[in-house]
Amino acid sequence: MNTEILSSQAGNPGSCSRREFVRNSAAIASAMIIAPQLVRGAEANSKVSLGLIGCGGRGSWIANLFKQNGGYEIVAAADYFQDRVDSFGQKFNIDPSRRYTGLNGYKKLLESKVDAVAIESPPYFHPEQAAAAVDAGKHVYLAKPVAVDVPGCRTISESGKKASEKKQAFLIDFQTRSTAFYQEAIKRVHEGAIGKFTFGEACYQCGALGLHAQPGSPEARLKNWVFDIALSGDIIVEQNIHTLDVMNWVFQKPPLHAVGSGGRKVRIEAGDCWDHFGLLYQYDDGVPVVFNSKQYNDGAGEHDKGISVEVFGSLGRLETKYGGKVMILSKNFYAGGATGSIYQDGALANIATFHRQITSGEINNSTVESSVQSNMIAILGRTAAYGKKIVTWDELLKSSEKMDPKLDGLKG
Repeated sequence: MNTEILSSQAGNPGSCSRREFVRNSAAIASAMIIAPQLVRGAEANSKVSLGLIGCGGRGSWIANLFKQNGGYEIVAAADYFQDRVDSFGQKFNIDPSRRYTGLNGYKKLLESKVDAVAIESPPYFHPEQAAAAVDAGKHVYLAKPVAVDVPGCRTISESGKKASEKKQAFLIDFQTRSTAFYQEAIKRVHEGAIGKFTFGEACYQCGALGLHAQPGSPEARLKNWVFDIALSGDIIVEQNIHTLDVMNWVFQKPPLHAVGSGGRKVRIEAGDCWDHFGLLYQYDDGVPVVFNSKQYNDGAGEHDKGISVEVFGSLGRLETKYGGKVMILSKNFYAGGATGSIYQDGALANIATFHRQITSGEINNSTVESSVQSNMIAILGRTAAYGKKIVTWDELLKSSEKMDPKLDGLKG
């Protein structure tokens, strides 16, 4: 999540002597120097040069994980704010000449020599920045949500396809999809462990987020982007998408329509985002999923329901909780397990997958289309709630409405 506080092993040398093995390996590596793209997976050449776009809290946090992986060298950074990119640059020993600022600073980063980029900027900018990165020949590691509107989702889908055609990795960072207990539980559900689906419940309840600057200037608005609908997509797209992505993963298809409401009653200190949503997502075969979310302090604290999805079926039910227990309760019982460190462990797993794809050349950009669909489901719910009316999936697919971020007063 943008604002939350989100190796290959060498083969056995067999019976040859160590000296022979070293000599042969050196000869092979020497022969391959003439074609650097062929030796990306070799141990001596496996460092992926990485540029990071968005040096705020999430960007700095995930850069630590890229460094922890050991397979990356962070060589460039871009952020609108000079102090942020300088602080980031000092922490990761990035040369001052490779620290870029302004709304278009990412373009200068893409012109520099990097193999890959990690995009951790406000979601509004994701489609444009990811598309530019793919066009520049870079591998892309992208934070969720991928976009704030339907046209942006289309752009991400197109960029993912283009990346695959160009043999470039393009990975969307959802922690749940790389977590073993989630993978096994949902695999069993797809195999029939809970029978025919009857209904579901999904929620994302959390406390308030903190301001990063006192409101009143264009720069403060950019720092407080999580409070701004156009920049974040509202809480249902920016945060609640984690729950809706699990729902989408279970059902493997979009809902027929959504209806609901919500509002802005508690968290009103900045921006225009709502602080609560309540929706009904209607799937075919008469299967409803009730969804609710909040993002404000109410004294409940640890007693909030958190980030959870339950799907009920004719033979039992699936229970999942981000940071809690994942299990199946039915005659096909699956004990599952706790996911207390999912936020970090899931990101570490995705970072390792990203490195493996880049260095092996075995590109699998399978996260793109599922992430786009989950993003669209979040936008469907937002659209239905804003209008307090039923909005169908087919209607949403035709949408050309684009968010206007009103970036006047900010430097390019």
